[in-house]
Amino acid sequence: MRNFQLPGRSTAHGINGMAATSQPLATTTALDVLKTGGNAVDAAIAACAVLGVVEPQSTGIGGDCFALYAPKGRIPPIAINGSGRAPRGASVEQLQGLGLNQIDYQSPHAVTVPGAVDAWSQLLADHGSKDFAELLQPAIRFAEDGYAVSPRVAMDWAANAEKLSACPTAKRIFLPNGQAPAAGAIHQQPELANSLKAIAKDGRDAFYQGTIGDDIVAHLSSLGSLMTAEDFGQYRAQYVEPIKTNYRGYEIFECPPNGQGIIALIILNILQGYDLATLNPNGWERLHLEAEATRLAYRDRNVLIADPDAVEVPSARLLSPRYAEGLRRLMARDSAMASLPAAGETEHRDTVYLTVVDRERNAISFINSTFHAFGSGICAPKSGVMLQNRGASFVLDSDHPNHIAPGKRPMHTIIPGMLAEGEHAIMPFGVMGGHYQATGHAHFLTNFIDFGMDPQEALDAPRAFHHESKLTVENGIGQATSAALTELGHTIETAAVPLGGGQAIHIDWQRGTLTGGSDPRKDGCALGY
Repeated sequence: MRNFQLPGRSTAHGINGMAATSQPLATTTALDVLKTGGNAVDAAIAACAVLGVVEPQSTGIGGDCFALYAPKGRIPPIAINGSGRAPRGASVEQLQGLGLNQIDYQSPHAVTVPGAVDAWSQLLADHGSKDFAELLQPAIRFAEDGYAVSPRVAMDWAANAEKLSACPTAKRIFLPNGQAPAAGAIHQQPELANSLKAIAKDGRDAFYQGTIGDDIVAHLSSLGSLMTAEDFGQYRAQYVEPIKTNYRGYEIFECPPNGQGIIALIILNILQGYDLATLNPNGWERLHLEAEATRLAYRDRNVLIADPDAVEVPSARLLSPRYAEGLRRLMARDSAMASLPAAGETEHRDTVYLTVVDRERNAISFINSTFHAFGSGICAPKSGVMLQNRGASFVLDSDHPNHIAPGKRPMHTIIPGMLAEGEHAIMPFGVMGGHYQATGHAHFLTNFIDFGMDPQEALDAPRAFHHESKLTVENGIGQATSAALTELGHTIETAAVPLGGGQAIHIDWQRGTLTGGSDPRKDGCALGY
């Protein structure tokens, strides 16, 4: 239990249902859906659509989506991969022929087919109880009538003003009067409202085979993209088999590659060999072990994780106890490993994660992202759709498993998680923050399992992340701990911005209660009823 004499927030509690998102408007939207008879899937999609309006730097219908869904809490959960594919005309040779040796984050070639809307559509058709016509109304209302910009969104918005200025449509919509809206300012997106109305009326076809897709493809083509109407029209999200590991008697489920959820599981497998509960949760030894496990797991990510439809990903071997033991033998408790490959070919930025549990204990772990803040910075002029830049994760090296190829999906950083015990899911959870997400999953779960923190405490706790040869630490990590980590050989860097964000809802099956937490690094909240 937290110290009520110190700043902080309590866990949220409920009986009939709960939602946790990074924006209060999205959380209350989800609860409204639950209270009017909708289930967790309905509520998650309605909330995510709202987030695409009120948190435009992080997500939207121009992004991608992954989800884990446990009907009535049953495991294994259902997993869906709504990540976009490269144009069928894209290849390493084609892009190199255009003079490229990498894909820039603001390039039209960074835009893959946005997968979110089709993933939403499939989830609704197969597991929802309402339709787009009803569920998109709150998002339409906020886009049309306006909403008040929240503080964290305003900060991120202002930091990306130069990027938004590069696209005339983005500049017009997102820099009214030539500047980013301040916290509390009212912002409207009428073009996006009309696009959401079209999806509400005609479903996913309005996006992939109608005026929205036509607008996106035409605009991308004018910028030199290889995207075609066929690429849009043929896109489908894919149900996949979740992967899992056992950590101290709990099962942790993740979506399989092309996402990096397997990396979170590898980190947990490594850490399972240490008695973390005896350590200080914010002390140097716990953070050192987590950093070293991260370095080893991300090394494998950068070599092996790609689209399994295109290359073989050795998931079974990577998740075996024997493999984890081999990695542990490379680690020392009193020093950092001298050298490892740098982590990643992609950069981390903005994503939204949300989770909903309803009266029937249907539980969904849901993540939607445009990748970088405001994605590619390219906004379609008629539809007002800001487009993601996931294709920047591709490598222009035909020998690398994550090289671009026709219809291929890039390695993805966004990962929903699900914690289970016995026969039931007990906590849908997720951590935002691009690269950090895999480490964030492990950090959150070890806070909850090893250190006995409640969901809010586990999210509140200070974070550290080893990335690109540096151990980045948040302000909550004390100077003495940073000094000790430096003595072990880590290069310490103070985080310029908070590391990620997150949400979680714990299901107490015996008491019949729900307990939720929402990360204070964002503007959101968890609410139950």
